Amino acid sequence: MQKPSVHALDALIQALRVLPGVGAKSASRMAFHLMQHERGAAMHLAKALEHACANIQHCVTCHTLTDADVCSMCADPDRDRKQLCVVETPADQAAIERTSTFNGMYFVLMGKLSPLDGIGPHDLGFVKLSERCNDGQVQEVILATNFTGEGEATAHVIAEMLKKRGLRVTRLARGVPAGSELEYVDLGTIAHALLDRR
Repeated sequence: MQKPSVHALDALIQALRVLPGVGAKSASRMAFHLMQHERGAAMHLAKALEHACANIQHCVTCHTLTDADVCSMCADPDRDRKQLCVVETPADQAAIERTSTFNGMYFVLMGKLSPLDGIGPHDLGFVKLSERCNDGQVQEVILATNFTGEGEATAHVIAEMLKKRGLRVTRLARGVPAGSELEYVDLGTIAHALLDRR
């Protein structure tokens, strides 16, 4: 007996649910809106997704997402090759770039260590990172992984791996956010700010 096909609208709703933070209700609203009011935009979105899936790949140098073999940052001769900033995702890389305070190079892990999910050092390209740090140009590695348990563990493992090579390994500072009042800041943040004080 042949299985009945999934209704096209239901298939669209299920497809939208793969986006982070999008549940059944949000996906449903998006799907109805696109089909009722934005058919042209929906077609444009579909074509853009198809084009991106066909053309976006990993940069052979830093592992970020790009539509060329080497991304624009790695190809830029004006960037400082002595500093290498290690981040979890391309979104983290973009956030640092928006600050306009860092002109070094990047290595994008595309994740973080998570033994419960079966993600280990080999899944994050630690071997490639190690080779990159041995290129004779890198002098400082800045660990900019997130301040979660998994991000901290990832930073610790990388630091231990690289310190044996005589490289300077630094970690992003943590502290009280600018413009905040101490009485409203969580205790963990205050404790780290005291420990990491300058």
